[in-house]
This record gives sequence, C-alpha cells and structure tokens, in this order.
Amino acid sequence: MSPQPVILITGASAGIGAATARLFAQKGCRVVLAARRMARLQALAEDIRLQGGQALPVETDMSQLEDVQALARAALEQYGQVDVLFNNAGFGRLDWLENLDPLKDVQGQIQVNLTGMIWLTQALLPHMIARRSGHVINMASVAGMVATPTYTVYAATKFAVRGFSEALRREVGIHGIRVSGIYPGGVDTEFAEVAGIHRTTKIYTPRFMNLSAEQVAQAVWRLARRPRRMLVIPWTLRVAGWANLVMPGVLDWAIERLFVAPERRQKSAQ
Repeated sequence: MSPQPVILITGASAGIGAATARLFAQKGCRVVLAARRMARLQALAEDIRLQGGQALPVETDMSQLEDVQALARAALEQYGQVDVLFNNAGFGRLDWLENLDPLKDVQGQIQVNLTGMIWLTQALLPHMIARRSGHVINMASVAGMVATPTYTVYAATKFAVRGFSEALRREVGIHGIRVSGIYPGGVDTEFAEVAGIHRTTKIYTPRFMNLSAEQVAQAVWRLARRPRRMLVIPWTLRVAGWANLVMPGVLDWAIERLFVAPERRQKSAQ
C-alpha cells in the first residue's frame, strides 16, 4: 500500500467494520466510514482523530443507489484516492424460508449484502483503473462455501459475493487491481441479535469457535498487506468447504437428522 493509504469501510458503525477502522487508522491509514448510524460513525471518527488519525464519516444506506454513489464521491473529494475498498456491510435474517418477510428479509438482504456492494465497487472502479492501483476486499462468509438450513437468502448472497469476487478479479487484474474475498466463521458481533436466531434445539456454533471482531480486522489487515484470492478464517473451516464438495450427500443426511428434523418437530409441537 502507498504511504498514508485510504481505506473505505462499509458497515463501519460496529463490529468488524469498526474494529477494522480502528486498526487501519492505528497503522497510519486514512479511513472513510460508511453506515446508516451516523451518531456511531461520528463517535468512531472522533476517537480516531483523538489518536492522531484521519477519518471521514459518511451516512450511507447501502440499499440506496444515490447514497452509495454519494459515498464514493465524498471519499474521492475528501482524499483524492481510495486504495482499499472493504465491502463489509451486511446482515442476516435466519429462519425457514417460508417465514421470511419478502421485502424486509429477502429483498433487504440481497440489497445490502450484494447489490450495494456491487454498486459501490462499480462507482470506485474507474478511479482505480485510472490509477492502475487498488484492492477490493469483499466480506463473504463460510455460508458462501457451505449453505445450511435457515441461511437460504443469506447464503445465496454470500455465494453471489464469492462469484462476483472471482469474476471481478479476472476482469481487473490487468489494471493492477487486486480482489480478495474473506470467509469467516462465526463472529461475536451484533449479527446474531439482528438475525433473530431462535432455535428450540439450542444448536448453535460453540462459543469457543467464534472469532472476535478484532481477529477478523487483523485478518483484513494481513490481506491488505499481502493480497490473496481467498482467506478462510479460522483455517480449520476449510475442511467444511472440502466436505461440502466431495460428500454433499453425507452432509445432507447429517444436517437433516441432527438439526432440521428435531428443530421442525419441536417448533410444530409448540
């Protein structure tokens, strides 16, 4: 990365986005902070400035094209460049597909997790091509490698992020632009609260397997320093992706009997 590079981070008001902003600012980067919750962005920007960093908060709804394009303009007008774009904004609504609200849950996830990310990348790409430099880091998920029940729409968006990242990487590499996807497992953030996970079987990812937002931020920093196509964290989850490829029938059988059948039975009995 160039001296005092600029990173634009979406979903920067909390969790992984906020942790990444703090870390990159500590490393000497100028940060552009995007999210809907402006009060949180302003507080984060002020903390970064008090530590001697530079931060630009921009209130942005990633589901609105006008907001996304205004974000790109604001970043370039303020700093004149964007060296790293971290497409981090996203949320999940986890339930049986028939229970999801068609607009708030289905369309909402697609708009924020996928469409907004594509719009922002598209808006900044001409600038990166002109400079023959830039790095796009897209937040995917292990759900973009292995799709599990109640994750239908969320997994669909993350599989799409994976495809988008792969195609874009092959489009823009000739211009000196790098594209990476990061695939974390469970992370201790607001995700579970927003997702509305209510499982009667109490089957959840064990807490000892969950990452902290700071651990993911460190992985993003490593990725920005040494770009690679794909980063799965923790690395042990690569096994899940491998199993999904080579023995999907076994996974189908196990998930149906260990999770779907008992979960459906208990909910129908309530």
